[in-house]
Amino acid sequence: MSAPAHAVAAHDHDVSKFQIYVQIAMLLAVITGVEIIAVFLPFAKWFLVTGLVVLSTVKFMFVIFYFMHLRWDKPFCTILFFIGLVLAAGTMWALIALFKAEASLPLPV
Repeated sequence: MSAPAHAVAAHDHDVSKFQIYVQIAMLLAVITGVEIIAVFLPFAKWFLVTGLVVLSTVKFMFVIFYFMHLRWDKPFCTILFFIGLVLAAGTMWALIALFKAEASLPLPV
C-alpha cells in the first residue's frame, strides 16, 4: 500500500472511531435521561433501584470499554483493570461493613 493510500485508510479508521464515540455519547445521554425520568415515575422501590443499577452498569461498561480504550487493549490490561475493580469493591464493602451504624455505637457499661 502506498503512503497516500495508507494515510487515507488510517483517516477512514479514525472517522469511524469518531462516529462510534459520538453514537455512544448519544446513547449514554439517552440512558441518563431515562434514569432521571425514572426517578420521578411511580415505580416500586425495588424495581426502580434494580433498573437504575442495570442502566448504570451498562453505562459503566460502555465508558470503560470504549472511552478508556479497553476494547482495543490487550486482554491482559482488561484483566488487570477488573482485578483492581474487584479489589476496590471488596475494600469498599469491608469498610461499609466495618463502619456501619451499629458498630459505631458505644459499648454498654
